[in-house]
Amino acid sequence: MFYHVKDLQYNARVSAPDPRFARVLLEAFGGANGELKSALQYFVQAFSCHNPHPDKYDMLMDIATEELGHLEIVGATIQMLLGSVNGKMKDVVENMEINMMMNGKGAKEDLIHQAFTNPQFLVTSPGSPTLTDSNGNPWCATYVSANADLTVDLRSNMAGECRAKIGYENLIPLTDDPYVKETLTFLMTREVTHFQQFEAALETIQPNFPPGVFQTSPKYSNLYFNMSKGKDARGPWNEGESTRLKEEWQYIDDPLQEVRNTNGLVDRKPAGTYRTEKEVQEMDNELAKERSEEVLSSLPDGVMSWCNYQDKKGNRK
Repeated sequence: MFYHVKDLQYNARVSAPDPRFARVLLEAFGGANGELKSALQYFVQAFSCHNPHPDKYDMLMDIATEELGHLEIVGATIQMLLGSVNGKMKDVVENMEINMMMNGKGAKEDLIHQAFTNPQFLVTSPGSPTLTDSNGNPWCATYVSANADLTVDLRSNMAGECRAKIGYENLIPLTDDPYVKETLTFLMTREVTHFQQFEAALETIQPNFPPGVFQTSPKYSNLYFNMSKGKDARGPWNEGESTRLKEEWQYIDDPLQEVRNTNGLVDRKPAGTYRTEKEVQEMDNELAKERSEEVLSSLPDGVMSWCNYQDKKGNRK
């Protein structure tokens, strides 16, 4: 059950209307990395966590709800930035005050240009934010990523918060309004907060790498193929120890010859790793059983109910 409190989480303010920046700000409203995308992504992800991970269900629903609040902040800011556009467009008899703006051919052409490049604010829905990006592309459900594997979803969320943070970072220099800058700084900061919350939640699930159940083959997990000609770069991604599996990187300087020598890698033996094929299979079986029981044990017998309601005295029914 959602309950709308009419007070914004952050007091959005603007110094003066700025329809052009309002258009750019639509990226945070209905764009691929906007607040609606985040809210619905965490909302959808939460369902598969309800029984096996009730604590993560609570976190995802809390953050999803906060993101809806952020959507309201962005929408309110856009509305204020549009100023009196809606009211002026209603004066169709007098062609509103646009007549004054259209004095001269140059001003008229500029207005027509704005209408073509920003039709949602001048033609489609004058004076109101729309669920589109800044170019008018409608919001799409394909923006939402939900795999029903919590370790994958949390990593996706962390990446999403990074993209949203950079989005606000790029928006801030585009406005001179100090109040709008303050609002965007608040929203940008919360992206970093959520990143840390998702990161902390991921660390409570062990093991969480590789994602899923299968542990990957030690024959190929630490191979780096030099797939380009020219000056080669070396670094911790192709030399030394790998970050998670702690295996020694095997640098394949001539990938074509390696493939030919090993029958298409089929006959290659593990090198630079402590893991064996037998240990991996045992881990696969153990983790598959553990994760399966984790989900199945949380399912009640008989009639299933999503909630246990309380009476006014706080007693469960």
